[in-house]
Amino acid sequence: MLSDVTTPQDLDDRFREALAALAAPQQRRDPARPVTDDATLTGARVLDLFDAQVTSRQLDLAGRWLRSFGEGFYTIGSAGHEGNAAVAAALRAGDPALLHYRSGAFYCVRAGQAAEAARAAAPDEAVPPDQPAPPSQPGAPDAGGPAADGDAAGTHDPGPDQPAAEDRPLPPGYAEAARDVLRGMVASSREPIAGGRHKVFGRADLAVVPTTSTIASHLPRAVGMGLAVERLRRLDTAGRRAGDAVRVGSGGGATHAPWPPDAIVVCSFGDASVNHASATAAFNTAGWYDHTGLRIPVLFVCEDNGLGISVRSPKGWVETTLRSKPGIRYFAADGGDLVRAYEVAAEAAAWVRRHRRPAVLHLSTVRLMGHAGADAETAYRGADEIAADLDRDPLVGTARLLVGAGVATGEELLARYDEIGWQVRRIAEEVLDEPKLATPAEVVAPLAPRRPARVARAIADAAARAGGSGAAARAEAFGGKPPELAGPLTLAQSINAALADGMLDHPQMAVFGEDVGVKGGVYGVTKGLRDRFGAARVFDTLLDETSILGLGLGAGLAGMLPVPEIQYLAYLHNAEDQLRGEAATMRFFSQGAFRNPMVVRVAGLAYQEGFGGHFHNDNSVAVLRDVPGLVIAVPARPDDAAPMLRTCLASAAVDGSVCVFLEPIALYHTRDLYADGDNEWLSDYAEPGAWTGGHVPVGRARVYGVGSAEDVTIITFGNGVRMSLRAAATLADEGIGTRVVDLRWLAPLPVADVIREAAATGRVLVVDETRRSGGVGEGVIAALVDAGYVGAARRVAGVDSFVPLGPAARQVLVSEEAITQGARTLLAR
Repeated sequence: MLSDVTTPQDLDDRFREALAALAAPQQRRDPARPVTDDATLTGARVLDLFDAQVTSRQLDLAGRWLRSFGEGFYTIGSAGHEGNAAVAAALRAGDPALLHYRSGAFYCVRAGQAAEAARAAAPDEAVPPDQPAPPSQPGAPDAGGPAADGDAAGTHDPGPDQPAAEDRPLPPGYAEAARDVLRGMVASSREPIAGGRHKVFGRADLAVVPTTSTIASHLPRAVGMGLAVERLRRLDTAGRRAGDAVRVGSGGGATHAPWPPDAIVVCSFGDASVNHASATAAFNTAGWYDHTGLRIPVLFVCEDNGLGISVRSPKGWVETTLRSKPGIRYFAADGGDLVRAYEVAAEAAAWVRRHRRPAVLHLSTVRLMGHAGADAETAYRGADEIAADLDRDPLVGTARLLVGAGVATGEELLARYDEIGWQVRRIAEEVLDEPKLATPAEVVAPLAPRRPARVARAIADAAARAGGSGAAARAEAFGGKPPELAGPLTLAQSINAALADGMLDHPQMAVFGEDVGVKGGVYGVTKGLRDRFGAARVFDTLLDETSILGLGLGAGLAGMLPVPEIQYLAYLHNAEDQLRGEAATMRFFSQGAFRNPMVVRVAGLAYQEGFGGHFHNDNSVAVLRDVPGLVIAVPARPDDAAPMLRTCLASAAVDGSVCVFLEPIALYHTRDLYADGDNEWLSDYAEPGAWTGGHVPVGRARVYGVGSAEDVTIITFGNGVRMSLRAAATLADEGIGTRVVDLRWLAPLPVADVIREAAATGRVLVVDETRRSGGVGEGVIAALVDAGYVGAARRVAGVDSFVPLGPAARQVLVSEEAITQGARTLLAR
């Protein structure tokens, strides 16, 4: 047995004592019958779920054992939360799940459901001798599961010759789930989802989406998934059959939505997380859309153990909070009562599935063995309180149920507990010797793959469609006058036209955000798109950036190509974690099994004349450049904006990239470069035949030569491009030749282009409109130093200040005069 790995609460010994104290049943009950007269679960099914609960418990004990000699790296366990096995049993194997980190029993049940589904899909294949008949899978078409109208899940059980509890082998899928979890604990590179990068619950074939779930940051994504699942369900797709996945277009091709059309999304979280802004945003968004009549089939599951590490949730607070959420149906159950928890969970799941509306299941639990392995629980909890939680151990509750119903004896269940414990321990010993990630290249391999040749090919294919089979539809979408015939365009007009072309080529693409629909954006960038493509593809959202990005994350995961807009760069800071902690990590934590392609349009940077400061003139991009794998594009000119946006859309579709398309507000409607009326900042829109030749790869700069272009290199981006070109013209009048390098991409930086152009003159002036500290210029200078550049270098950057209102902004921002003087200073050395 594993009694040597228990915590000071002595959970293992207490469980043994509780089972030993159970009186033998007076009469044995047929396991095929309901476990009690008023229950729907049979005795055999409860035994299956008991196995899942025990497997989860033994995983927690094994995690403490691994940690005791430095081989276990994650000990946040599920002990006390094993009632979530009932939630998994009430759902279907195809319902996507984003799980709380105390979801061991849920994960085991879901793995068992997948094993049963695999068996049902190949009924003629022989079962290996060491594999018993698998547990039932609620929701399987031939297993008595719920029908499409949302009836409660049923079960399928063996006959009266069901073996005694202690003789039953571990159900199929449970051992595999245990191996998954243990591999995560020891950071094995063979772990099936994150590959040793983190311990998460996740597997594509189980429809379990990996998430760290620490602060309910996955809840906004769950709402977005619900929105996308319902939208895709409603698509009238040719050839769609009942029960098949929904087909959606993909750049002229076709893909499958990853879940059945009647799926519901389930996401679980802890009680302390109800207070976090991301959870509040998710509840509010789900309720807001429900209020407007738009359906969001999401089941929120709050596993309430009354504690957030050491901080108690005030008595009654969680229930009051969850009950008060408008538009969200409330259900509640005791996680220690397996039968009742299952019945309520089945009722909640059926309600969400039938009505396609959000609900929350408030599942009361206890937390056993503290928050994690290093948590000294006695420092903030009294012995009586800890003992009271031990008395509510859900494994003991299920054991009492089985013994009281005459399905098993305490001795048989204890033997089962020990047998599963030894199986888990054996697996733990096996995974100890598995390899770990050993090189930086291995660690970052799935982070953000780049396949530039495929991206270029996707753009060439799009051009061929736009100029060939799609030419008529394109002409109609543009009212008979495509943008290449409209004459020179501004930056805003070019982006608008490129968005329209993107919508035509990517049927799964959707544009959404604050004011983007009816109004067409506060700067008119999305004007007319809603009229052309309809409210289902171009729509206004509620005013919450966390929710906007969450909708995008979920939609991308469901197979769409979302293009959300953040109205101002400063507003992004309200929701940064949705990009850093959720979007950018998805491929990293799933080795590419899941992805959330997305192009986030952000209006930003400074230099808006006569407009409000700080929030509307924000020059802070450091938080974006700090996110590994994120693509950051900053188009300065109209003839760059369209090809760069096409590249971002293609990169998202091909590689699953998360791109930020940062649009300089001050240049949206700029027409002139050197003098009023010269119209030299306008550009013609390229016809489809020129898209391939004008393709702008990710991470490639643009170079302008002014004068001899031999004396100084100016490296800049955004508003700095226009100012630097004007400054270069002034320098040219003085006989100074300048190379102006427009970075265009802030991540990845075009390092090769920067080094080449710096070496050409030996004098580099970095013009950085962001801040001196944490700005882009620091990265450019560092790249030069790393490459061994030995020439002269100087920076002109914004002051470390927020941008004030009115003329005072000029005191902290880069000016043309500062650029000109900086170049002269370099030449004077």
